[in-house]
Amino acid sequence: MKKESKNRNTFIMFLLAFLVAFFVISVVEVLRSSFAPVAPDVQVASAVPSTDSAGMPGSFADLVDRLKPAVVNIRTTQTVRPGSNPFSSPFGNNGSPFERYFWGDEFFERFFGDVPKREFKKRSLGSGFIISADGYIFTNNHVVEKADKILVKLSNGNEYEAKIIGKDAKTDIALIKIKPTGSLNVVEIGDSDKLRVGEWVLAIGNPFGLEQTVTAGIVSAKGRVIGAGPYDDFIQTDASINPGNSGGPLFNMEGKVIGINTAIVAQGQGIGFAIPVNMAKIILSDLKTKGKVSRGWLGISVQDVTEDIAKTMNQKAQQGALVAEVFRGDPASNAGIKPGDIIVEINGKKVNNSHDLLMMVAGFQVGDRVDVRFLRENRLMKANVLVAERTDQTELAARGDLSRDSYGMAVHDITPEIAQYLGLSSRTGVVITDVREGSPADDAGLQPQDVILQVNRAKIASKKDYQREISRKEAKKNLLLLVKRGQSTFFVALRP
Repeated sequence: MKKESKNRNTFIMFLLAFLVAFFVISVVEVLRSSFAPVAPDVQVASAVPSTDSAGMPGSFADLVDRLKPAVVNIRTTQTVRPGSNPFSSPFGNNGSPFERYFWGDEFFERFFGDVPKREFKKRSLGSGFIISADGYIFTNNHVVEKADKILVKLSNGNEYEAKIIGKDAKTDIALIKIKPTGSLNVVEIGDSDKLRVGEWVLAIGNPFGLEQTVTAGIVSAKGRVIGAGPYDDFIQTDASINPGNSGGPLFNMEGKVIGINTAIVAQGQGIGFAIPVNMAKIILSDLKTKGKVSRGWLGISVQDVTEDIAKTMNQKAQQGALVAEVFRGDPASNAGIKPGDIIVEINGKKVNNSHDLLMMVAGFQVGDRVDVRFLRENRLMKANVLVAERTDQTELAARGDLSRDSYGMAVHDITPEIAQYLGLSSRTGVVITDVREGSPADDAGLQPQDVILQVNRAKIASKKDYQREISRKEAKKNLLLLVKRGQSTFFVALRP
């Protein structure tokens, strides 16, 4: 008994000691926490950009409410006559991976085949935006180019008939006008040169006829050259854009228009292109007053300075535009510029390549005098050149693409870059880069980005083959071309 009592007392003492120790430790911890300095309230940085002029706001709703009233829907009607090329719609490329975003009856053609053999009305939809209170509207040229009737619908439901004031196929920009009965909401035009890759943008338009649709994305790239025309300088965006968005505005987060939505890569997702709005600002005056655009002309044909050319000419860098040809009696010839000169600067601005030079010269006014700096045998020289007017004929000649029997189309070899953009598995043939309005090629329905595979049954592998075949005696009477457009191949007959 005594032993059991002793063991019990020992256990009780051990338990009490444990409880006392636990109590003491708890009291110490409480006291330490009471006298410890208060730590600052640390917050994890948010991954969402701050709400500023270039960032993403918590919501686009207020911005959209302010912008939508200045965006319009455009409906066009075109009379299509029997015998018209079923693939010659001015509103798209029918299957090409590079498409204008419109919405029209060509979708029915894909399912029902042949175009009716009678005259019929072709209807299409696009978008636009109001730039002045008296009714001037910017849109794409391909939306309204061959339309017999143009109807503009405002966000409030009012509809007006519009007329074309001016258009420019080379930049795909058109200016139309309505006569409003009341006041109009007007967009604010921004500066596309200040746009940065990664900025948030909004697209508002009429995709698939769904009016006033808003999508958001970022600027994926700038200065894209996609083979759409001689003045390619596109803004690439991943904002969702679909058929019907053509001509609609691309806004920055300040609510200013910085681009005109115009094209997509149909085989990709989130790859859309917009014309920089600064390009539209440059030609606005000409479109208003002349109905067309007058561009500068120096009278030279140029090309890029490749690595091999740079080494051969003992150039340290692949920079500038190499003069390949100087046209006698034109501005550059009169100023003393010669073939083999490398133009590196115009009016103080660096010329990185031939595309840079083309864009600069196009922005000059006829009659301007420009300072041109160029390298001749590694010596820096300068000339003062009087700018002349660029015409369709001079432009084709400058590219060396004008066929000697003047069917009115310019062609180019299919480079790897062009093949990629057009989704071509082979580089066989030549691609049409330009079609002169009213020419035999235009009348036959040929259009840029068509690929010519044969000329009078002879296979074409390059521009050299094309020029050889088109210069033959029989080609002066008529041409039979095998043409590939998208996934379709068809014959076209041309007469000079």
